[in-house]
Amino acid sequence: MSEVQLIVQGDDFGMCHAVNVGTVQAFREGIVTQVSTMAACPWFTEAAALAREFAIPLGVHQTLTCEWDFLRWRPLTDGVSLVGPDGTFLRTVEEARAAITHEDAVRELSAQVAQFAAEGLTIGYLDVHMGASVPSAYDEVSAAAGKPFIYSPVEAQRFGSIETLSHQPDKKAWALSYLDKLTPGVHLLVTHCAAAQPELGALHRPGSDTYRWAEEYRLSDQEIVLDPEIRQVIADHNITLTTVDEAFAES
Repeated sequence: MSEVQLIVQGDDFGMCHAVNVGTVQAFREGIVTQVSTMAACPWFTEAAALAREFAIPLGVHQTLTCEWDFLRWRPLTDGVSLVGPDGTFLRTVEEARAAITHEDAVRELSAQVAQFAAEGLTIGYLDVHMGASVPSAYDEVSAAAGKPFIYSPVEAQRFGSIETLSHQPDKKAWALSYLDKLTPGVHLLVTHCAAAQPELGALHRPGSDTYRWAEEYRLSDQEIVLDPEIRQVIADHNITLTTVDEAFAES
């Protein structure tokens, strides 16, 4: 194994069918090595079946928010602090921080972890959707699961860098520069992949930054993780593609 190790993570698996299709392609044909999966979302059952079929390394994308206008999902539990008037998750991390109790968050996130076991899936790590709403709950749930919450202050220090591809202005130029500058250690690159299907454009009203996350950012991420030149640069730089489980197996 080389001195430079790179984890390429695909987020939001289970969110919708287009994300599931694109993420599987990114794993099978591209450079994605592990996938963060949302148990509270409507397409989780399909994601679970695909993960079993293709032996995709999974993490729990702990979900306490739902940002879209027209794709809304509900908690798996009945905590009243988790939801807005329509019974679905709150839209922003700021709203969630102000409203959600530690107890409701722990119950919900524990139920999300349990959904993986119910589908016969093994998890390698836990992370968070959009941002940390109830930090104390993530620590408690990850300790109970016996898996790292990779964005906790302690776990994050194990990475040489953590970067997100999705909102970079010129993704290919940025990615080539990023790969060229990687130093010895374990690095995490977060992506949001999806196949070009009509449902992406129907998730959200146009005209906001969130709207760009629905289709624009995901389709351009998909291009980068499938780009042969990107893979060739990884090979030329002797960068080892890996997962959290593999990279930290002996620690």
